[in-house]
Amino acid sequence: MADDRSGSPALRPIEWTGNAIRVIDQTCLPGELVHRTLADVDSVVDAIGRLVVRGAPQLGAVGALGVVVAMDESFRLGWSGPRLAAAIGRIRDARPTAVNLAWGVDRAERLVVLGRDAVLAEALAICAEDAAANRAMGRLGADWILARCPEERLDRGLNALTHCNTGALATTEWGTALGVVRELHRRGQIALVYADETRPLLQGARLTSWELTYDGIPHVVQADGAAASAILGGIVDVALIGADRIAANGDTANKIGSVGVALACHEAGIPFVVVAPWSTVDLATANGDAIQVEMRGDDEVLAWGGIRVAPAGARAHNPAFDVTPARLISAIVTERGVVEPASGQTPLELREGGGSTG
Repeated sequence: MADDRSGSPALRPIEWTGNAIRVIDQTCLPGELVHRTLADVDSVVDAIGRLVVRGAPQLGAVGALGVVVAMDESFRLGWSGPRLAAAIGRIRDARPTAVNLAWGVDRAERLVVLGRDAVLAEALAICAEDAAANRAMGRLGADWILARCPEERLDRGLNALTHCNTGALATTEWGTALGVVRELHRRGQIALVYADETRPLLQGARLTSWELTYDGIPHVVQADGAAASAILGGIVDVALIGADRIAANGDTANKIGSVGVALACHEAGIPFVVVAPWSTVDLATANGDAIQVEMRGDDEVLAWGGIRVAPAGARAHNPAFDVTPARLISAIVTERGVVEPASGQTPLELREGGGSTG
């Protein structure tokens, strides 16, 4: 994960130990760096549901390795074929919005008939492909941004805004949107990062700031409510987010609060860039209206650290994601290239080998 100039050792948010998945427990950050071992289906499903592991690309890798965990548990306990299939289905359905989870599970599950070694090889290939894709997206995204920013902004360095966490902790290494920021920093082009805190679980304050601190990238954490005024006030040059699902028309689902950032960028006339691997593109979903948005529990909004912060009897509206219309998105960056939805391009052009390469 480390920037080339930081000297910090690379973090490994997800590893295969030989018989289990070893992950960084993201619910413990930034206070503690704790690793968890996921050696059965219950622990895999629990880790996904509680956001011990999170981020669309990482969920794809965990889902694929989870199929191996399920096969091992099936062998130990003598499960029937239908019971194994049901267990794999529990992993697949642990979170509905991030298409990568189902994609990773499905890609591994189709090889179950060939045996454990074939499934494990496929799961490890998914991890390796994600790492390579992250680096490619970093280069492509940085090239696209630098080609479109005014010269005077490049001379002083760019101020970038991020929402949620899109770094190594959301992937297998390096990151998607934060990977672009890392690449810009590597090129000496980042002056400051504005990291939205990302309510209600503070992935920006807890995770993105932790990664930026780890790599020595200058940044400030701001309340989500400060994002629009920062953008409209002219102190932000580009906003970068990830995606948990990208529809065929270019609509994207990402952490709640993303669409507000997009609207502010549209008004201010600065680039709003979505960075995600091709596996996040769901061509079977026509547009954002068809994306199922996960609704989470009231306590995430009404309490913090086990302490109630809203009156007794209050209820919460807690969608985990929102959907940004394609017309508000300046660029979608994948490892296959870049398309510009606001100009009428769609991800379909990347399937056919079109799109920009920077």
